[in-house]
Amino acid sequence: MRGFLASSIGVATAAALALPLALSAPALAAPSLGAAAAPVTPAGSTQSLPLTPLGPAADRSPGFPGMSTSPRLPETRGLPPREVKRFSLVGVVWDDVNSRLFGRVQVRTRAVTTGNWSDWQDIETHNSEHAPDLGTRESDSGRVRGSTAPLWVGDSDGIEVRVQAEPGAPATRVAGARLPSGMRIELVDPGATDPVTVVDAKNGKPGTADEPAGDDKGDVVALPGMTMETAESSSANVPLAALGAKEITALDKADSTADAVMAGDGTLSAAARPYIGPRPRIVTRLGWGADESLRESGFVYTGTVKAAFVHHSASGNNYACKDAPAVLRSLYRYHVVSSGWRDLGYNFAVDKCGTVYEGRAGGVAKAVLGAHTMGFNTDSMGVAVLGTYTSTTPPAAAVKAVAQLTAWKLGLFNRDPRSKTTLKSGGGNRFKKGTNVKLNVISGHRDGFATECPGKLLYAQLPPTRTSSAKLQGRP
Repeated sequence: MRGFLASSIGVATAAALALPLALSAPALAAPSLGAAAAPVTPAGSTQSLPLTPLGPAADRSPGFPGMSTSPRLPETRGLPPREVKRFSLVGVVWDDVNSRLFGRVQVRTRAVTTGNWSDWQDIETHNSEHAPDLGTRESDSGRVRGSTAPLWVGDSDGIEVRVQAEPGAPATRVAGARLPSGMRIELVDPGATDPVTVVDAKNGKPGTADEPAGDDKGDVVALPGMTMETAESSSANVPLAALGAKEITALDKADSTADAVMAGDGTLSAAARPYIGPRPRIVTRLGWGADESLRESGFVYTGTVKAAFVHHSASGNNYACKDAPAVLRSLYRYHVVSSGWRDLGYNFAVDKCGTVYEGRAGGVAKAVLGAHTMGFNTDSMGVAVLGTYTSTTPPAAAVKAVAQLTAWKLGLFNRDPRSKTTLKSGGGNRFKKGTNVKLNVISGHRDGFATECPGKLLYAQLPPTRTSSAKLQGRP
């Protein structure tokens, strides 16, 4: 085993010092790293392992801890092959949220079922645009970290990591390119879910942006065996669904309108009623197994919903639809525990089979403030299609589900999916803070921020999605 580790470290070091990073035959071996890993933790877990220098790290350049011996070589960090507790999603985080990772991040993992190691897989590094707006309580909490996009790898118990900075990255004028400080690999186990009995109960009282809901626990009724945090989250969807419901049922257009009027909280105008699309089936947070103890208590709302931003999760397409709840639990844990956000960033998620999931807590029909499009989270909603759609065509079922969801949710706020709207930028790399920006009511993430999200092939589906969404609303 010692011989394998020494050989693998040497191979990884040599590969890390060359661009592009090459895949080596020895690194593809499937070594036995020891006894079987521990079973999945029912509630889920996160392992956080520091990334250390790769290569001749004993001789550090002055003022640049962890750099290679030669100042002309870019910094490289990583983790040799290691057996760990079981996990299914990985990502890299670092201390300073304002630092950017200019470089390449690759991982390979060992599957629990076969004991085989995967090929090297790239992790999307440019992820800072998925974040709370600057200057908000969430972004200024002191807990938010820099992070890559997460990558779903499936049930695994071994990990190897290599990261190389890009030569000539900003702030590297004296020596080779540097990586952010405090880098570590996050290994997320989504855990399992337990069945919950569905019964009727009273409605929870929504709060405002200045006074989050749920702080007064007297307004929340919990079922036997249900935590107050779970009851708080579930009650935000009453009367659309009963307390403890694992899903919100689909309704046709007429029933969706009647249901919205019954549940109206002052935001539903008479003008909106003719244009509320049929409500799709929505799996609630309880349905996909959200651990409500992770998020901050209470909810934060904005005044309205003027636009929907479509995203891809950039977590890869190597998941089956039956695994989507586990993918979502992993994303949730990565956003909260690893990245330091108050809750899952997206308001909704859609899997490749077209199932819609409730995202950030606070009520699917309400204007919940998310953390999905930096600078434009206020008065908008974020919908993430699970997967990566830069070079993979999004499934028709997923695209259809986005149209159905937006027809219903935007209809509640009388927004025509084919029209334009104006949002004020909260600051970002494309629009300065305070700039009034005219955007499509259904926009891609890249419309508000310089990013590849939602992937060019999903982005190309937005024009027909706007048309389909408007048709579902019954607009001429």
